[in-house]
Amino acid sequence: HALFRAGLISLLNEMQSFQVVGDAADGQGALDIVRRLKPEVLLLDVNMPGMSGVETVRAVRNLAQSDQCRVIMLTISKSEEDLLGAIAAGADGYLLKSAEPEELRKAILLVRQGMSVLSPQVTRQVMRAVAAGDQTRVTDSGLSSREMEVLNCLAQGKTTVQIASDLFISENTVKTHVRHILEKLEASNRAEA
Repeated sequence: HALFRAGLISLLNEMQSFQVVGDAADGQGALDIVRRLKPEVLLLDVNMPGMSGVETVRAVRNLAQSDQCRVIMLTISKSEEDLLGAIAAGADGYLLKSAEPEELRKAILLVRQGMSVLSPQVTRQVMRAVAAGDQTRVTDSGLSSREMEVLNCLAQGKTTVQIASDLFISENTVKTHVRHILEKLEASNRAEA
């Protein structure tokens, strides 16, 4: 979101340790920045237009210089699926947007030094998943558990508004999930999916 990015850029530019070299509204833009400007740390949201944050992390990790770029997911999502998906894709950190500015500053510095960081609010989820032996919760079709929920709603003939209401997510998030479902299933429309 443009407003959040502007506030974040202003905050980071006020901190002595950082220089913001670029910002992007979507995953493709983030990839372009990584290729062109080679940032030390990339902050990504999980839910972005086009490529999701998890897909963007994967794409960044496939770039030649990606081992020099650290990635922190900065998101509102406490979803275990998003959290574990980001970690499995190669994210170095997972912070919630409710983090205090000082917490963000410390996290960026730690990640820049090669360490990993997690918001305290999501650490328990990671520990539970590790204890259970789960890496990610993805079905054989390649759909995440949330995408399977959305697909089930589509199969019931529900609209985007109804799905958003039923799953307590935004309409834009539903649209993003539907787009990913269509891509993964190589379906041309909702009915085919």
